[in-house]
Amino acid sequence: MTELLQLDGIVKCFGAFTALKGVSFQLRAGEIHALMGENGAGKSTLIKVLTGVHQADGGTMAVAGRSIRPANPRDAESAGISTVYQEVNLLPNLSLAENILMGRQPMRGPFIRHAEGKRRARAALARLGLEADVTAPLGSFPVAVQQMTAIARALDQQARVLILDEPTSSLDAKEVEELFTVMRRLRSEGMGIVFISHFLDQIYAVSDRITILRDGSGVGTWEAAALSRLALVSHMIGKEAPGLAGPTVRAETKGTEAIRVESLARRGTVGPLSFSVMAGEATGLAGLLGSGRTETARMLFGIDPATSGAVTAGGKALALHSPRAAMAAGFAFCSEDRKAEGILPSLSVRENIVLALQSSRGALRRVPRAEQDALADRFIKALNIRTRGPDTPIGMLSGGNQQKCLLARWMAVQPRLLILDEPTRGVDVGAKAEIELLCAELRRAGMSILFISAELEEVVRNCSRVVVLRDRQQAAVLDGPAITLQTIMETVAAA
Repeated sequence: MTELLQLDGIVKCFGAFTALKGVSFQLRAGEIHALMGENGAGKSTLIKVLTGVHQADGGTMAVAGRSIRPANPRDAESAGISTVYQEVNLLPNLSLAENILMGRQPMRGPFIRHAEGKRRARAALARLGLEADVTAPLGSFPVAVQQMTAIARALDQQARVLILDEPTSSLDAKEVEELFTVMRRLRSEGMGIVFISHFLDQIYAVSDRITILRDGSGVGTWEAAALSRLALVSHMIGKEAPGLAGPTVRAETKGTEAIRVESLARRGTVGPLSFSVMAGEATGLAGLLGSGRTETARMLFGIDPATSGAVTAGGKALALHSPRAAMAAGFAFCSEDRKAEGILPSLSVRENIVLALQSSRGALRRVPRAEQDALADRFIKALNIRTRGPDTPIGMLSGGNQQKCLLARWMAVQPRLLILDEPTRGVDVGAKAEIELLCAELRRAGMSILFISAELEEVVRNCSRVVVLRDRQQAAVLDGPAITLQTIMETVAAA
């Protein structure tokens, strides 16, 4: 196998901060090469240097032996490098064909040759084993088809290097396997694929080699079959992985009942649901994609209020008709979409942390700056939030550190119930372990948690009660020793 892409000693600085410290990376033709590392390890910066978003301050790059130094993404595309991002960066109002050929439409004088464009679009999709109406708007298709369209665009550009940045985060299991089939087909055709993912099962299912970055430096490259999962995690975080290979972190003892959910439902959306969440325990919501997990969280937090049923605490009914009412009842909610519904990226770490506390006090009772500083310093230290300082814009932090800031926001108001919807989605293995151990500490302090995760192993590991959802209805409530991966899967799959 020949070297298709060669990066040697790549350095990238942002002011006094060195994001990449002489990173080297090699991609072979006909290879799927996983790029791994904690959030903040330098993966995104390396990809942005490679694709011309940032310019390297040192080092060399070459494609098929030809030196490149892309000044912008178009230069990278001309060199044969194309990227498909986690959030598809195409135009949903345009057709599949228009998105695939954008900027490269076949022309006859001043006119677009639409028939030729459709033929090229169909040919690019056919290489992926996909048949679709190329004249239909991209936005009318599911995310999986949109990602295939982005890959088809790369094929039409005659890309030799394809970078897939978290391509499976919004796909279900069937769609993931279809994507892997496409990746293997492109590998067999000689394309080199850089695969970035936080899902270890997926990394080992499809990758030939694995390169690990840590703190802006290259740790090493291994054949995937020769690198154990525990060794991979240890290389990523630079120490033994806490809470991953050791005993479960879930609580086994039962406290008093914190809240009771009785026949709660939202017409046409989810329910009826009946379960309890105990003080100092985590109750999990498990089920397939679309089973109603997020809908349940939004209903409990009053975003989409229930149309029937009740939620009680100590025998007293709670009015959860809006998020403000839910906060007044002692509920807190970390959304699965931290970018759109969690952080305020232009505000500082300090301002994001005190947001819920300020909201609970109202506009006229400002949280004093000294109290803000004390809270921010306390949680930055307690949660090991990696930031240059409390006044750093939160948008500059890695995903795992943003998630810790959101947890700090709600810890500052000491809620009765903390609803965590996919708290570890899109964060690295080390941050996952830290977040899980933090949840265990919150439970020991008496906080109740509603824990929602698509990764069933996380649910089994962290929860002492699990509500299994199927087709947006409650299928079962599992307790204690009954909480196993097999039992949850059997319950989800039951007719």
